[in-house]
Amino acid sequence: MPNIVLFSGSSHQDLSQKVADRLGLELGKVITKKFSNQETCVEIGESVRGEDVYIVQSGCGEINDNLMELLIMINACKIASSSRVTAVIPCFPYARQDKKDKSRAPISAKLVANMLSVAGADHIITMDLHASQIQGFFDIAVDNLYAEPAVLQWIRENIPEWKNSCIVSPDAGGAKRVTSIADRLNVEFALIHKERKKANEVDRMVLVGDVKDRVAILVDDMADTCGTICKAAEKLIDAGAIKVYAILTHGIFSGPAITRINDAPFEAVVVTNTIPQEEKMKSCPKIQIIDIAMILAEAIRRTHNGESVSYLFSHVPL
Repeated sequence: MPNIVLFSGSSHQDLSQKVADRLGLELGKVITKKFSNQETCVEIGESVRGEDVYIVQSGCGEINDNLMELLIMINACKIASSSRVTAVIPCFPYARQDKKDKSRAPISAKLVANMLSVAGADHIITMDLHASQIQGFFDIAVDNLYAEPAVLQWIRENIPEWKNSCIVSPDAGGAKRVTSIADRLNVEFALIHKERKKANEVDRMVLVGDVKDRVAILVDDMADTCGTICKAAEKLIDAGAIKVYAILTHGIFSGPAITRINDAPFEAVVVTNTIPQEEKMKSCPKIQIIDIAMILAEAIRRTHNGESVSYLFSHVPL
């Protein structure tokens, strides 16, 4: 495609390469390094004057360093006279800090949105935001892509008993997501109400719905320490589910997550590759990957050509 340059940050170069391959492009030349005092240095190795620039950087790994690297890359391209700079952020950093839920709490997702705008981003492409209202934190265009089409395909191809399944949300906030998938598959849905004592620690769970003698498929946008989904899996087995699967867009898997998944009664824990999982898959055979490079590549292609991105997900409720 003419007048388009695709750069990769250092957070997830494998995904960036897959997106480039889908688009038939070579990744742009960029050198990222650290000075001895740990400041980030970025050098764009080719002309971007008048070009439509896309920078792929996911909110994972060393999140603060990678976010700073993205901001510097955006600014470097902007002041080098690129026509437009789009930040492609498959997993949006600080997305869970999206509201003032207690006194003196920061709204860090809004701060990240401001930083991206000030750095010079003209457009944001991200996937399955933790809260859709984060789009409203920006004064620039934001395309929130959905992993749902890839999730539906995986369910139909990999779960033989999917017609006798129940789609389950591990919390009330994900009810809209699971009802959409359940409607597309024409199956039942359920949800689990959870009460937390503090962050990353669930106190009590109540199942709303019937999963007896069915395959339960837990669907959520992300899992971090996996306390919630592992307790939910045990709850579903106790409620009579035959098998339990978990399908997550962003598999953060920090702290004791891998140990918990290995000990939990999952048939499989399926995640997209918005975050690199190769190392974690070595210690957890239950983890399987859905490749979303095609969705990102198509969104970039449509953006570049001035076509509708939302048309890709016309069946998904906004």
